[in-house]
Amino acid sequence: MKKPSKRLRIRKSVSSRFEVTKNGVVLRESSFHRHLRRTKSKKQLRRLKGKQPVLGRFALKVKRMLGFR
Repeated sequence: MKKPSKRLRIRKSVSSRFEVTKNGVVLRESSFHRHLRRTKSKKQLRRLKGKQPVLGRFALKVKRMLGFR
């Protein structure tokens, strides 16, 4: 009889902040876009809009915390 594998747990804090696309790219929201927006220029707000890709070793760490092996 095969021993059951250890239960995989995901980090809820990471799952609310990052998302993984179908191709495996990790995306994050940009910072400085939530409040105090009147003092920022429209150019800066356009640049901060949308999701940014996470690069390098940090993307691998985020994937592992989300349950991707």
